[in-house]
Amino acid sequence: MSLRTRLTLLYSFIVGGILILFGVAVYRSISLTVTRQLDELLRRTAETVYSNTRIDSSGQITNPSLAFLNLPADVFLQVWDRDNTLRASSPNLISMSRPLDPAGLQSTLPVFRDVTQGSYQLRVLTVPLEVGERLVGTLQVGTRLDLVMATQRSLSLVLIVGTSLTLLASGLAAWLSTRQALRPLDSVTKTALQITRADDLSRRIPYQGPPGDEIGQLIHAFNQTLSRLENLFHTQRRFLADVGHELRTPLTVIKGNVGLMRKIHEFDEESLVTIEDEVDRLTRMVGDLLLLAQAESGKIPLAIEVVELDTLLLEVLNQMRVLAGDRLQLRLGDIDQVLVCGDRDRLKQVMVNLVGNAINYTPTGGEVVVGLGKTAEMAQLTVTDTGTGIAPEDLPHIFERFYRSEKARTRQRAGKGYGLGLSIAYWIVRNHGGRIEVSSVVGKGSTFCVWLPLARDSCSSEEQLKSLSEINTKN
Repeated sequence: MSLRTRLTLLYSFIVGGILILFGVAVYRSISLTVTRQLDELLRRTAETVYSNTRIDSSGQITNPSLAFLNLPADVFLQVWDRDNTLRASSPNLISMSRPLDPAGLQSTLPVFRDVTQGSYQLRVLTVPLEVGERLVGTLQVGTRLDLVMATQRSLSLVLIVGTSLTLLASGLAAWLSTRQALRPLDSVTKTALQITRADDLSRRIPYQGPPGDEIGQLIHAFNQTLSRLENLFHTQRRFLADVGHELRTPLTVIKGNVGLMRKIHEFDEESLVTIEDEVDRLTRMVGDLLLLAQAESGKIPLAIEVVELDTLLLEVLNQMRVLAGDRLQLRLGDIDQVLVCGDRDRLKQVMVNLVGNAINYTPTGGEVVVGLGKTAEMAQLTVTDTGTGIAPEDLPHIFERFYRSEKARTRQRAGKGYGLGLSIAYWIVRNHGGRIEVSSVVGKGSTFCVWLPLARDSCSSEEQLKSLSEINTKN
């Protein structure tokens, strides 16, 4: 069953239920109103007869005269004494000697009852006649229920016909409205099929309706999903191309050196060192790829502790001076004592990647300056170099895995890198509740700035751990 059919049936069911409830309420209300009008007529007639009924000293009812009442033809009246002897009746009951309501004669209280007399349905009011607390007789006033029954029949017919026509009209309206409302979903289906058949993620679903309605929100979300899928598709394709490129070079070097050693029939120490370096490079690349994959799947827990960021920075600088050598100047700028909550090893990895990246892309005679400061709530780590800089079109992509500008690919010193360091640093910083920013001018250098939340009273506090946990979950 289609969604359109289900919605139409649901709408019709709801409307039908409302109409039936409304019809029943109207039917009961009108029936009660007509019945109350009849009851009021009987009550007034009974009061008039009761006030004009005479009782002698022995407690017997004298024959009352009913001529003055001028009763309608469909109103009947009887007066019975305590011995259930008929003492008076309306002219339209001259030939009738049985009570209008035999059961009512036994009642000691006024009572309304619906009774059947021959082919007639009557509404009868039975009123006990009392002198003091002594029962001396019974008064019965009745009228036909023809008016009530005719009203009920007419009302039932009107409600049935009206409900049926309204239900039919509402079903047709629901069918047409759902057709119009669901028409954009046909576009969604058509576009999805075109994407599947043509393998074209660039297609988008057009929508002319109000953007705030549910269909508009669905189409907007679907188009956003297509955009993300398209970006992921291109990223994956570039990723595979970059992986192939990065693996091809070390494998070619390894193969060339092995072939050379086979040709000369002896082990060449220089070739073995080269092979070892390339194998180490491949090992690091695979390890970093595994780290990123695990990080994105949330399978790498962070060992949260209090980290002295200034002490860690000095440790990293001492290690990286070997890489800088005499080729450039690596110096420490302004530094504050800073405590943060985080994983010490991962934060060290961020520093090593940023400082190492700055050294690799700074020419001979250049300078790399590392600083550490803090604000009221955040720690600020800066790494500034006088290197080649980053082109504006490359800045939005530098944290993507394997991304390097064409200029960077041709640099001799970039041969040791493979475009994963900044991706790893970005992931680590985000999962510590911080952010990483970069500013650069081509030909003058770049500045990387890392912001991290300062440690609170204790990293073991539930509030701190909860905060970092929420950050990790969002990321």
